[in-house]
Amino acid sequence: MHSDPKQCLYCTNTFQNLMIEIGHLRVSRVFLFKEQTYHGRCLVAYDGHVNDLNELNDQQRNDFMADVAQVTRAMQKAFNPEKINYGAYSDKLSHLHFHLAPKYVDGPDYGGVFQMNPGKVYLSDAEYDEMIALIKKNL
Repeated sequence: MHSDPKQCLYCTNTFQNLMIEIGHLRVSRVFLFKEQTYHGRCLVAYDGHVNDLNELNDQQRNDFMADVAQVTRAMQKAFNPEKINYGAYSDKLSHLHFHLAPKYVDGPDYGGVFQMNPGKVYLSDAEYDEMIALIKKNL
């Protein structure tokens, strides 16, 4: 599936109901998910409208994966999860992005697959700001 950039939430900047933009790295943008069942959950989206990781040349892929690793390191330092799960699902929105879901031993879905949008945990603006500051401090 190849999506139209004119209808892509990343390309059209229509993600505000789902995520808060944290910043820009080498070749990607970093977002904090508003739904925080998985405390500290972030997303890294490639800058250009690319449908799949295999469409990138070696340098672009390496830069993108370096961005993903940089964000997970920041998440690890900021929130100390037991593990961070990676998800690269693009069945319905074909724009290269990775979901980064921290998992905690006694937390939701530990030992299993994280839910895409459980719709259970939303925070105050101040709490989102605090999380973003922690991530930025460690990026």
